Amino acid sequence: MYDTILVPTDGSDPANRAVEHTLELADMYEADVHAMYCVETHRYGEPALSSAEIVLERLEEQGAAMLEELADRADNVGIDCTSTVCHGQPWEEIYKKADEIDADLIVIGFQGQSHERHGKIGSVAERVVRHADRPVLTA
Repeated sequence: MYDTILVPTDGSDPANRAVEHTLELADMYEADVHAMYCVETHRYGEPALSSAEIVLERLEEQGAAMLEELADRADNVGIDCTSTVCHGQPWEEIYKKADEIDADLIVIGFQGQSHERHGKIGSVAERVVRHADRPVLTA
């Protein structure tokens, strides 16, 4: 049913639940996992500014560390996992990556780190659910 699963993460609790679901589904369906972390560059201005550049670099490092941990967990249970750190608007990058890898499913946390309304779907998850041209599972 699922050969390729895309899981975007930002390290939030809902994103971590999405990772857990992804690994379970990948194991069940013998699917490949593609994990991604998106640095939201629009929040910090142009990277040429020294302070913004430092923040973006730290975010990239944090994202890469999260993805490495996820890949190690997947590898420990025999799941093929590739990962990508990208820059831009998360929902746009999720669509691009899903198209690029021809994902059968996107698994995403229903809220991210910057979400302030408890119990309500986050803006990134909402856009992905509303506009994705493939199945989306929120966790």
